[in-house]
Amino acid sequence: MSSELRNFLALSYDELETLNLKAKEQRRTRVAAHKIQEERLKYLTDEKRIKAVTVLFSDLEGRLHMLDYDKKFLLKSFDNLTFDGSSIRGFTAQRESDLRLGIDWGSFYWAPADVFGSGKVLVFGDVIDKGGEPYVGDLRGVLKKYATQLYKSEGLTLNAANEIEGFLFQGSDAERRFHETTRFEYVNTGGYYHSLPGDPLRTFIDTTAEVQRAMGFQNEKDHPEVAPSQFEINYSYADVVTAADQIQIYKLVCRQVATRMGLTASFLPKPVVGVNGSGMHTNVSISGKDGKNMFWDPKGEEKLSKTGWAFVDRVLSEGNDICLILNASVNAYRRLDPHFEAPNQIKASATDRGSMIRIPIGNEKSMRVEVRSVGPDANPYMALYSIFKTGLEGETSKINNLR
Repeated sequence: MSSELRNFLALSYDELETLNLKAKEQRRTRVAAHKIQEERLKYLTDEKRIKAVTVLFSDLEGRLHMLDYDKKFLLKSFDNLTFDGSSIRGFTAQRESDLRLGIDWGSFYWAPADVFGSGKVLVFGDVIDKGGEPYVGDLRGVLKKYATQLYKSEGLTLNAANEIEGFLFQGSDAERRFHETTRFEYVNTGGYYHSLPGDPLRTFIDTTAEVQRAMGFQNEKDHPEVAPSQFEINYSYADVVTAADQIQIYKLVCRQVATRMGLTASFLPKPVVGVNGSGMHTNVSISGKDGKNMFWDPKGEEKLSKTGWAFVDRVLSEGNDICLILNASVNAYRRLDPHFEAPNQIKASATDRGSMIRIPIGNEKSMRVEVRSVGPDANPYMALYSIFKTGLEGETSKINNLR
């Protein structure tokens, strides 16, 4: 069918960025959910060029799933959307398959038409069981509930920013065909910071960064990483649920852009033997009722407050256990090789990048704790929930010095 007959929404990147930053600011300032719902429903009703709403949710292992609902149907039935939970790995059994999807109207994204298709918007969903309660297997819902309770009871805001590394390989289905080829082919062998303008890796990074900017990520820096054909595209911190959502969108955007180039973006922690693997360094901090960073103390050791050091102590004390969550695959453990700058030591350091936790240089705004041992294939909601829950409520080991 000729595109001239269609009239679907396709906004410029500047327009997209303006809309997405406004939505992000509404989340940051905690505009009431019913007000955002009313605003979004009116927008969808008035914007005739939207044909479908893509609702996103994640399974127990962190895979992102997407359902496209016709806009007119969704407007009539948004409070009664159902899907087959038995088809989702780790969700319900066949005999009790039905689950519902609630719309988290605050997590609304306008996406570039040249990457996601015209006439679509994205929104994250809350998985609900048949009794109307949040589904226990929906880790996004678990994280959201925990963060909301902490804010209501203690005025705390959980913040996170993730540095997600990945590889770019030749072929649009390199991972699926690995059992046939038994190897991945690099698109670039330049290494850390080195990529010539116009080469495939640089083009991929530039294009992905443009899409992220349009989707309100507020980019900071991007560059090739240490290993050949490896990349990292950094963006600013956000509240913990938004940060976890952005991990899912980041990986989705990378895969979409790579596929359009005939390539594969891989987030396997250790896809190639003999070179550095990929991590998802997770920077976390906590803001108090006054909005100030509770991890900052200009007189503290490494400028980290006592609250921050207590957080670090609890995470390290439970390090062996939570590593099962932060490194959820065999491949993730293959990454933790001391010969490749991997964080395989349960300790904290301001300088040693082999430590599970690093204390980066910071100021009153940016002071944070960096948990380095997270694999990029971890469920982001489960990983962030375990880090914050442990750091705030975990036990601290009592160590006796033996002489």
